[in-house]
Amino acid sequence: MLSTKEVWFVTGSQHLYGPETLAQVAEHAKTIAAALDASSAIPVKVIWKETVKTTDEIYETLTAANAAKDCIGILTWMHTFSPAKMWIRGLNALQKPLLHLHTQFNRDIPWSTMDMDFMNLNQSAHGDREFGFIVSRLRKNRKVVTGYWEDPKVQKQIGDWTRVAAGWDDWQGAKFARFGDNMRFVAVTDGDKVEAESTFGFSVNSYGIGDLVEIINKTTEAEINTLIAEYEASYNVAPSLLEGGKDRTSLVEAAKIEIGLTKFLEEGGFKGFSDTFEDLHGMVQLPGLAVQRLMQKGYGFAGEGDWKTAALVRAMKVMGEGLDGANAFMEDYTYNLDPEFSTIMGSHMLEVDAALAVDKPSLEVHPLGIGGKADPVRLVFNAKGGESLVASLMDFGNHFRLLVNKTEGVEIKEELPKLPVARVIWKPLPDLQTAATAWILAGGAHHTCYSQNLSAEQLEDFAEMAGIEYVVIDENTKLHDFKNTLRWNDKFYR
Repeated sequence: MLSTKEVWFVTGSQHLYGPETLAQVAEHAKTIAAALDASSAIPVKVIWKETVKTTDEIYETLTAANAAKDCIGILTWMHTFSPAKMWIRGLNALQKPLLHLHTQFNRDIPWSTMDMDFMNLNQSAHGDREFGFIVSRLRKNRKVVTGYWEDPKVQKQIGDWTRVAAGWDDWQGAKFARFGDNMRFVAVTDGDKVEAESTFGFSVNSYGIGDLVEIINKTTEAEINTLIAEYEASYNVAPSLLEGGKDRTSLVEAAKIEIGLTKFLEEGGFKGFSDTFEDLHGMVQLPGLAVQRLMQKGYGFAGEGDWKTAALVRAMKVMGEGLDGANAFMEDYTYNLDPEFSTIMGSHMLEVDAALAVDKPSLEVHPLGIGGKADPVRLVFNAKGGESLVASLMDFGNHFRLLVNKTEGVEIKEELPKLPVARVIWKPLPDLQTAATAWILAGGAHHTCYSQNLSAEQLEDFAEMAGIEYVVIDENTKLHDFKNTLRWNDKFYR
């Protein structure tokens, strides 16, 4: 999917320099765009565009980007001086994310040969400052990457940003289904769906569980048998779920739910969904296995009607496409308060993405004390350790806040024979006491997206694209400063 997306490389100049200089500008820009396009660090296509030299050329290029379906963002570079008043109309019209690459064609100063012709051509050092002023003057959010264009670090920064732009692009016009309503009396999982569509570009609408049940009940025996064969080839299946086992009918019901839910989502063009165990009328068991497998295929999900987290999970899955690790719905469940190594266990009743698993998951059935339905089937596994983060999206009435905590995933070495769910352990930075206190002060939700492959900087870029508040808890967090940040942000957003 990412490989089909494009960012346009747009170089600014002006007619003042004459045709010979402009021809050199174009050739240099083509060279840079081709190198970025060939870089393994950048997962999307980088498309060179003709040098823009007038107000009309700038406006036409940027509005064409708005209309181009596969274009997810603009990369700008001022090889020479491009008077920034020319950019006002185009930048005001631009609807795609913007990255300003502050670089120059030559890495080093050619001391012995440098003359004024060279200086007039290679003046990004002040051309990019002129462009930077007008973007700031117009209060346009953008990413600024500074450094030599062949530097792997620069290319990685650009590539990371293109992943974020792809996640943002995926939200535009996306549809999320909410089966039933919010879990009763829960505050943080709810929010303003009208404001969300205006701010983020995706829509959320509710659907009766009966609409889904009707599709589930039309599932054929052949479809069920084919899917169960896939289960048996993919997982360590508990004996009771095998052919002739006492819980085989539970597996059949789980397969019916997955088939029906998949059809509902595909036919409706949905990119994610939420449900609630308080609204299961007509269903035999709470969807567990089906949700886990659909998330692994790329759908966003969150439980208890939490459509904001479902949408965030989907966006982060798109951003992380092709990278080692995964992005998955998560819930902070319980603490290990050993002062020498305080950690958090994340899990959920059933619905955690098996893409996090360190080993082949086990397919099991166990009682569930809530929901009032038959014992559901689920995948049981431990998650991999390593660098990670958790992210949460909350509605504060007058603005949205994206909250991120950098974490370190911990390998689970203990046996958990009586906990038949997905298990994830992480150490929050800078430490559990500081991180948990800061999370609560920031109004962070108990539902998150747990990421094994995205960075806090990428989520900051995502918040910039959305124009929403971003708050991070990391290795440098001090509670006194953190509380002041929240106070200052509250003043800003009011």
